[in-house]
Amino acid sequence: TEWVIAAVPLGGYVKMLDEREAPVAPAERHRAFNRQSVWRRIAIVSAGPMANFLLAIALYWVLFIHGVPGMRAMVAQPPANSPAAAAGFVGGETVTKVGRQEIETFHDLRWHLLEHAVAREEVELETRNERNEINLRKLDLSGLNAEDLDGNFLEKVGLDLLQPLVPIVDRVIEGKAAERAGLRAKDRILAIDGERINHGNDVVAKVSANPGKTLHVTVQRGQDYLDVPIVPDEVYEVGRRIGRIGVAFRIAPADEEKLLVVVRYGPIPALGHAVARTWESSAITLKMLGKMVVGEVSIKNLSGPITIADYAGQSAKMGWLPYITFIAMISISLGVLNLLPVPLLDGGHLLYYFIEVIKRSPVSERTMEWGQRAGMALLFLLMAFALYNDIYRLVGAS
Repeated sequence: TEWVIAAVPLGGYVKMLDEREAPVAPAERHRAFNRQSVWRRIAIVSAGPMANFLLAIALYWVLFIHGVPGMRAMVAQPPANSPAAAAGFVGGETVTKVGRQEIETFHDLRWHLLEHAVAREEVELETRNERNEINLRKLDLSGLNAEDLDGNFLEKVGLDLLQPLVPIVDRVIEGKAAERAGLRAKDRILAIDGERINHGNDVVAKVSANPGKTLHVTVQRGQDYLDVPIVPDEVYEVGRRIGRIGVAFRIAPADEEKLLVVVRYGPIPALGHAVARTWESSAITLKMLGKMVVGEVSIKNLSGPITIADYAGQSAKMGWLPYITFIAMISISLGVLNLLPVPLLDGGHLLYYFIEVIKRSPVSERTMEWGQRAGMALLFLLMAFALYNDIYRLVGAS
């Protein structure tokens, strides 16, 4: 097997010892890939994508054993006339199930609702209020469109996390707008552009709505009052252009125990949850790709190496837990992509081999040649779209 690490990481390849590719010494011919049985070739080609999925399972297993901190799926009061309001949601309720799926964090809620949002279907949610009463809410997601799925679709349906954040800076992320402007931990944000700030959520909303624009932030630091001009960084979150300054706020101490949750399992249950998370992530990735093909999900969701490197850097700065989660998601995406029945990819080779199993003879070299040309054209087209999206995000086009 010949392999390469490229200086410019735009792709790679694996080249087998194969008589169809280059001359093979007589002593090596019994090892040639083309001389192996079809089932052995299927096993060899499947090993790459399977390694991606096994890596994701291993990473999730470590995460679930260690414990993954998150926010309980407690929702804020939905806006009037929103689908969530029509379903009867009340502020302070905690979502415990989406369909048959158990929900422990707000991330789980977003993830499991995404699958139903892509299908544009109605889904039943189980909620529990502060009196421990259980209610069933039928949420209609049929009104969502491709643009809604590009952004925060939960905001569109009226579901938002209940976040009683105190507007006191708990942490400043290195290299981000807040640090460049001189904001420090323990600073209390009193106002932005003259508008009074009561909650950390107010800061998030104001910053998100003003990417690239100068905001004048009134800050209390000890006994001093400062005016700190901050220009939020322009970032793209699922195709939507928003502002970020790179700070984390404190949760009100009285609400911290009620809202924060750590999802942790023993080694055996953790393995089951890791397998389930990998399977669910693979399924939704495949569905999203299918919806892109038919135009129901925007192709803006495609990302290339530039965006991947950027997100990897951002997640690494946030800590090892977000970084490991990001690596697991990338590994799953690679596994799914490589299993697509496209010539040149592992899935294309597997398609040829299964045809060979059925017809009891290999696919003709002419068919493989035309398939490789079509596959190469399709992959170049996808790469072009991905790089275009990367550059589009990078230059901050609106």
